[in-house]
Amino acid sequence: MSDLPASATPRTGAATGADAVVTSAAMDRLTARLRQESALVVAYSGGADSALLAFAASRVLGTRVLAVTAVSPSLAASERAAARGFARQYGVPHLEVCTDEADRPEYAANGPDRCYHCKSALFDALAPLAAAMDARIALGTNLDDLGDHRPGQRAAAERGAVAPLVDAGLTKADVRALSHELGLVTADKPAAPCLASRVSYGDSVTPEVLKRIEEAEAALRRLGFAVCRVRAHAQGTLARVEVPAADIPRAGELREHIDKAVRGAGFTFCSLDLAGFASGRLNALLPLIVE
Repeated sequence: MSDLPASATPRTGAATGADAVVTSAAMDRLTARLRQESALVVAYSGGADSALLAFAASRVLGTRVLAVTAVSPSLAASERAAARGFARQYGVPHLEVCTDEADRPEYAANGPDRCYHCKSALFDALAPLAAAMDARIALGTNLDDLGDHRPGQRAAAERGAVAPLVDAGLTKADVRALSHELGLVTADKPAAPCLASRVSYGDSVTPEVLKRIEEAEAALRRLGFAVCRVRAHAQGTLARVEVPAADIPRAGELREHIDKAVRGAGFTFCSLDLAGFASGRLNALLPLIVE
């Protein structure tokens, strides 16, 4: 393995014994996979997966890597700032591009294939950069993502994008373990999918609804709920708040503050989901949708 930049020296004791062997093997597989590329444009949101990929790719390929963040109303300002900060901290070449998915009727309609149209807009923006660098587009998809409802993967296949983390056999747990080993600040970062993923299927995705969700979730984090989701229903009038099951009693105690914060963001109604937070909860509506 090549030398690590000083800003990403492995943490002492990050992995020992069998865990260290597994982590080292995973890094070796990822490094070997990245060496197969001449250049890469990494679709970089700043989450744990794309951050590891961007960092590892820049380590292996140097200046032949460009991490690109798509900027649109579906990207929370806090996530944009975090992506910028990570790239600066670890010396990853970084660029922001504006994407036009919000202007595409198929995306705004928010059917089960919304993510396909979102990723298509992303690839349309990245393609000229990739062509100029004679590079391929790489996504931070991991093995665990393959079993979920992710229409964007079809768009990726159509555009010839690659998924080095999948090719290296990395799960989400592997991504976090490697990130810990490398000392990356994203190792324990909670998942933060795009804001549009909070809008109930069939309800229009509009900049106004996305802003409402962003402001409500920011308010919840200020109340101490580091992991939370505000799911928008009934054309953006009803907010269904999800927090981890262990936080539900505290959410009950703070119900007046939560209600005030969510309504202050522009929702008419605020509810607390007693089942607790889980990724992809809106996918439960897919069997009810008649196309």
